[in-house]
Amino acid sequence: MLFHAAPYPTLNQHRADKVVLLPLGAIEQHGPHLSVSTDTDIVTQLAQQAEAQLPDTVLLCPTLPVGSSHHHLAFGGTLSLRPELYTQVVVDLVSSLVEAGFERIVLLNGHGGNITPVRQALALLSHRFDRTNSPLIALATYWELGGKAFAGEAPMESPALSHACEYETSLMLHLFPEKVWMDRVERARRPAPNGYVGWEDDEPYRGVTVFKQTEFISSNGSSGEPQKGTADKGKHLFETALNALTEFLSAFSKWHTSEWVNK
Repeated sequence: MLFHAAPYPTLNQHRADKVVLLPLGAIEQHGPHLSVSTDTDIVTQLAQQAEAQLPDTVLLCPTLPVGSSHHHLAFGGTLSLRPELYTQVVVDLVSSLVEAGFERIVLLNGHGGNITPVRQALALLSHRFDRTNSPLIALATYWELGGKAFAGEAPMESPALSHACEYETSLMLHLFPEKVWMDRVERARRPAPNGYVGWEDDEPYRGVTVFKQTEFISSNGSSGEPQKGTADKGKHLFETALNALTEFLSAFSKWHTSEWVNK
């Protein structure tokens, strides 16, 4: 581990051949039935299990627990960094790793609101370091790595992961059942389907993006069909995501780029 228990690794031990894994979470309201730590809890467990399976490949950073969650601020319990500040936080943290000599860094994301500011951070980091250190820095969002398992494939009954939905509820029932209150589950009132924008990720992307604060598209801060969540579904989702993550990390540790570029 990079920071948890082991001494800090020297550069000649780990600079070139290790993947630094930095989990990105969020603290935000997840409907009336899930803990505000849901995103951080799930992504941290995935990262820790990946490190356990790949101890010679992965160096694990502590999870960055707060994300970019301004769209959830109307619902109590949410902590957020504004997107432009979150971008700069990620730039500074990753820059610290690059300047320490690490060459392969994966940002493991557990919250949808982090994706856009982290992509902006990647662009800034590329501009800063490609012609000097030339590190490989990747953003990997766990449900996107998980593929069809997170997009309506059996045993899941709703079309895709959204927020405090069947998917996240199932994962938390599997990982942290003490942080789930199924007796409080309530299907939120949502805008009517329109054929273009998937308020609950139930419409395919057709080139149209609309961004609304959560209180305008959910009556209670949740989405999807949380009442359909089960621990068995969560186990299936977690194992699928973990397998996809370890497969990616193993491959990423062997990537090479641009040896022909004059630095």
